[in-house]
Amino acid sequence: MQYDMIMVRYGELSTKGKNRSAFIGRLNGNITKALHEYPGLTIRPKRDRLHIELNGEDSQGVMDRLQQVFGIQNFSPSVKVPKDMTLVHEKVLELMKETAPEGSTFKVATKRSDHTFELDTNGMNLDIGDLLTEERPDLKVQMKHPDVTLRVEVRREAIYLSTTTIQGAGGLPVGSAGKAVLMLSGGIDSPVAGYLALKRGVDIEMVHFFSPPYTSENALAKAKQLTAKLTPYVGSIKFIQVPFTEIQETVKAGVPEGYLMTIQRRFMLRLADMIAHKRHALAIFNGESVGQVASQTLESMVAINDVTTMPIIRPVATMDKNEIIKVAEDIDTYDLSIMPFEDCCTIFAPPRPKTKPNLDKSRYYESKLDIDGLLQRAMDGIEITEIRSSDEFMNAEQDVISELL
Repeated sequence: MQYDMIMVRYGELSTKGKNRSAFIGRLNGNITKALHEYPGLTIRPKRDRLHIELNGEDSQGVMDRLQQVFGIQNFSPSVKVPKDMTLVHEKVLELMKETAPEGSTFKVATKRSDHTFELDTNGMNLDIGDLLTEERPDLKVQMKHPDVTLRVEVRREAIYLSTTTIQGAGGLPVGSAGKAVLMLSGGIDSPVAGYLALKRGVDIEMVHFFSPPYTSENALAKAKQLTAKLTPYVGSIKFIQVPFTEIQETVKAGVPEGYLMTIQRRFMLRLADMIAHKRHALAIFNGESVGQVASQTLESMVAINDVTTMPIIRPVATMDKNEIIKVAEDIDTYDLSIMPFEDCCTIFAPPRPKTKPNLDKSRYYESKLDIDGLLQRAMDGIEITEIRSSDEFMNAEQDVISELL
C-alpha cells in the first residue's frame, strides 16, 4: 500500500497544560531533524496531533525513524482520498484487503474536523460499515478490541484512511527538560542511563575520561561508538574526552590503596562539574547502580558527592543488573559494551577498595595533592567531538572542536 500521510499522536504532552505548545514545538523540531534525509516531507504540527505529508517519500523509512523520536505515543500511516464517497469506498476495500485477513473482526472509527461534509461521524461509520459487511462477508463487526480498526479522518482538504497503529518511543521530546552531562564509561550501565535521560527529555553531552597509554585507542573508539548508538534518538551528541592519565598516576603514587577509587572518582566528579558549568548544563547523570560495586555503595556516594553541589541523577540506581542488560540489549549497546577494552575505571583498580570510605579521610588524602593544577591541566587537554549517527561515525571523521566554549 502506498501511504500518503502519517498521523502522529503525542504522548505525555497531553498533560502539559499551558506549556503544551512549547513541547509540541520541540517535538516538531526533533522530528524535522530526525527526518532530514526526506526533503519532500511536509510536517504540520497541531494541538492534538502532528501530520506528516509524505509527498512520495518512502513511508517505511520515515516510520523507522519516527519510532526513535521521544515524545511520540503512536502513529498511523494513512491513505489520502478525495472527498468523494465512491472513491472512498474503493480505497477502503483496497486497504482492508491488504490489512484485514479473512475472518478478522473490525470496527470503523471516524473523526470529522470538516463539519461541512455531507456525512457526520455516525453517518460515515454506518456507511463504511455497511460497505464492508456487504463486500467482505468474511469480516465480523466487533466494537470492543477488534482485530482491525479502520480509522477515518474527514479533513477540509481530503479524507484519510488508516488501519495500522505503531507504538512510538514514548517519553518527552529531547531538550524539553534541559541539558545535562553524562559520565560515560565503556561499560553496560552508563549508555542505558544516557538512553533513559534522553527519554525524559534531557539533552545530554557525554563526558568520557581516558588515560593513554594505559587505555587504548580502541577503548576511546568504543566509547564514541556507544555514543553513536544513542544518536538516532536525538540527531547528534557532543562527546567530550577528558585526559585523565596524570591524575590517575598522581593518585596512585600519593593515596593509600583502599582510597584510590574514591579519590579518582572525586576528581572525575569535579571535572564533570566544571564541564557542566562551562557547557551550561543543569545536572550530571551517571550509570551508578546502588551496591553494584565498591564505589557505588551509599557510603561511597557520600564521600564522592562531597565535591559538588550540582544535582547528580542516576537513572539505573535501583535497577538490578539483569534489568539494565535487558535495556542495553533493546537499544543495541550491550554487545559493544562487553567488548574487552580497558577503560580508566578499571585500570589501577585496587584489589580491596573501601566499600565504606570515610569522608574526612578522603578529604585528608586528597589535600596532599595539587588538586587545582591537576584539574586545570585536564581541562586544558579536553577535545569535543560531535557524533551524528552510527553510520557516519563508522565511515567518516567527526568534527573536532578544539576549544571548550
